[in-house]
Amino acid sequence: MPDTILVANAGSSSIKFQLFEVGAGGRLDLELKGQLEGIGTRPHLAAKDAAGRVLADDAYAPGEIADVAAALEELEGWLTEQLGGMRPLAIGHRVVHGGPAYGAPVLIDDAVLAELETFVPLAPLHQPNNLAPIRAIRARYPDIAQVACFDTAFHRGHPEVADRFAIPDAFHREGVRRYGFHGLSYEYVADRLQQVDPALAAGRVVVCHLGSGASMCAIHAGRSIDSTMGFTAVDGLPMGTRTGQLDPGVVLYLLQAKGFDAKAVERFLYHEGGLKGLSGISNDMRDLEASDAPGAKLAIDYFVYRVIREVGALAAAMGGIDGLVFTAGIGEHSATIRGRVLDGLGWLGFALDRAANDRHGPLLTTSASARPAYVVPTNEELMIARHTLAVLQRSSAPR
Repeated sequence: MPDTILVANAGSSSIKFQLFEVGAGGRLDLELKGQLEGIGTRPHLAAKDAAGRVLADDAYAPGEIADVAAALEELEGWLTEQLGGMRPLAIGHRVVHGGPAYGAPVLIDDAVLAELETFVPLAPLHQPNNLAPIRAIRARYPDIAQVACFDTAFHRGHPEVADRFAIPDAFHREGVRRYGFHGLSYEYVADRLQQVDPALAAGRVVVCHLGSGASMCAIHAGRSIDSTMGFTAVDGLPMGTRTGQLDPGVVLYLLQAKGFDAKAVERFLYHEGGLKGLSGISNDMRDLEASDAPGAKLAIDYFVYRVIREVGALAAAMGGIDGLVFTAGIGEHSATIRGRVLDGLGWLGFALDRAANDRHGPLLTTSASARPAYVVPTNEELMIARHTLAVLQRSSAPR
């Protein structure tokens, strides 16, 4: 059986996975993909092969898969069966925060894992879930190589003024700085754009990664210049349940006037804000678009306003803009949001092709548009597989 690389992308209530066969010349061919979602509530395993044939469509009782550990055990058995007992060559993981230490993917050992644990306070919603499968696999299969691929890595190399806060330098040296996230997605989109529109890929583009987690990135000639997310993944745009940018004085108000402790503030910022907080209805854009409630309209209006505003800020950081790209769940699937954003950017020369937008592009603008806008579906898992293979090749190369 040929060598394979397994990619794991673990969240708080789901584990996405893809399996790639390593072909000649390091080519990576998708073998299967799926996810186990609804962990602890309504667990459901869905998987398909590369041709789209259904391999699994299994629902479980909530008690059967109560946490990520139970989900990993279930997936282990299912994947072992699919692989005929063979083990993957390596497992690549999405790890949200690499902190100040990690600017590139890295082979995981005990020291690396211990250091990644120290970044949990910087990404409390993601980092613990990213690291849980790494620990479980190391305990059970210590001989399988595992590689951490960081959402912060693509943003390393920003101009210093883009990454600093106006605080004493001692805090910056401790790692209190702007990092940026969704880097694996932006890295893939920047690479894919070379095939979609080579001229734009060489120019100044704003990429809108709009989903339950949302951010935007200024990319010039394939390199990240600035991003809406900063020290943590709660900054910038409003998200499903995350507040996005918030005056620090609001946090002081919660602490001093409302009696919040640190845990209550964390819950407020990560779980009670964003689309859910504004609408009072849902954190899901699909629910809001289907609702006539005033809160739903407010949440959508606010989200669109902030995206439009950030396009202007990121264009300024690059000294101009040559095009726009939408990606991730909302960016790839919501014609309403894309249309409203592009209509709001008419002053920049974007002319929306409504029919193209309704069929989800890839090109969203008319031939008369001064600048193009595209839908480019992201593929973080393929990016992780590429990095994982590259790390393995470097670690086995003669020194």
